[in-house]
Amino acid sequence: MPDWILDVSTLNQYVHRSLDADPLLQNLRLRGEISNFRPTSSGHWYFTLKDDRSRVSCVMFRSSAMRMSFRPQDGMAVILAGRVSLYEATGAYQFYADSMRPEGVGSLYQQFEALKARLAAEGLFDQSRKRELPYRPRKIAVVTSRTGAVLHDICRVSAGRDPGVPLVLLPVQVQGEGAAEEITAAIRKAGTLPEVDVIITGRGGGSLEDLWAFNEEIVARAIADSPVPVISAVGHETDTTIADFAADRRASTPSNAAEIAVPDREEIIAGLREMRRHLSRSLMDTLQRRRMRIMRVRARLTETRPEQHLESLQRRVVALHARLDRAARDKLASLAPRHALAQVRLDAAIDGQLRQRQEAVGRMRTRLAALNPAQVLERGYALVMDGDRVLTSRMAAAQAGRMTLRFHDGSLNVTKEKNHGGEKEADL
Repeated sequence: MPDWILDVSTLNQYVHRSLDADPLLQNLRLRGEISNFRPTSSGHWYFTLKDDRSRVSCVMFRSSAMRMSFRPQDGMAVILAGRVSLYEATGAYQFYADSMRPEGVGSLYQQFEALKARLAAEGLFDQSRKRELPYRPRKIAVVTSRTGAVLHDICRVSAGRDPGVPLVLLPVQVQGEGAAEEITAAIRKAGTLPEVDVIITGRGGGSLEDLWAFNEEIVARAIADSPVPVISAVGHETDTTIADFAADRRASTPSNAAEIAVPDREEIIAGLREMRRHLSRSLMDTLQRRRMRIMRVRARLTETRPEQHLESLQRRVVALHARLDRAARDKLASLAPRHALAQVRLDAAIDGQLRQRQEAVGRMRTRLAALNPAQVLERGYALVMDGDRVLTSRMAAAQAGRMTLRFHDGSLNVTKEKNHGGEKEADL
């Protein structure tokens, strides 16, 4: 048992030198799947390389990252070249990558892309399905973990913008087994709460595995089926999940989600004040224009003196009536000779027409008298009839059994009698 005592810095320095002195750890090829990729503003890349059993922290400094021809993503399978060492300040060992080349796509990333493509083909992500957010919601439902910075950030930003908008929390597990089912149930419940106009669902950043609950199909369909708009606030700005595509709006961070959902009360008040000033100015301008118009009308009325104008109009009306009467009388006087001549011509035409009609009637009477059968009978002729039928031939008379002779002064019935020599006619 050694009798000396080491401090932490000495221990970390010793382990650091030991790792750096091991030639097997200074030129390694490492295969794995990228997770929790975090680029920094300084240009360094921090990430985790994992397989199905273990993981190791990795870093690629800016000088090496600038030489890369691609940008890695969570779920990407890669092969790293570099060395193993210890970061003395934290006592954590990590892999320092000098280069990287893609080897393929990890299983989780493959699942992500496959589900994304299938739901997109169904139209679940179509822009036409996206709904507009209300200008000022009556109530906001927040589906997230009860603990953590997400809820705190949303409450802080919402209260700062408009404390009059209430928030209702539906706490869920946002990571691990059963998280997707809890998130789905909470979203569906939030859509049934009274006065809830917007739902915010999300969590803080993390690796692809950490965010996987928001990549589940049941969560995406619950968001798409929600009766109220949903804002997805999952991870940081660079993180993207299936929930982001299905949501009506995607927020880069939970704080940004609160900014999107809750309007700034001060901006609303300032806008209302500006609107009131604008309406006041507009009203004053309108009133001023009306006053000026009334003044001009009054001036014109004073100048024109409407009483005299009305008297002048009345005099003109009387004069026009007199002119109209004179014109009518003159017109009638000028038309009198023409009217008398027309009357004479009309009377002569009527007399001529009457004479023509009377002469025509006389001629027609003469013709009728000449054609009257009674006149023919008076000249010694008779009609031989069989009932109502006139017999016009000897054959027709021979066939008749009884005949009537009609004279101008009466009728005589005749029948035929038979004798030994034949038939003979006899008067009855």
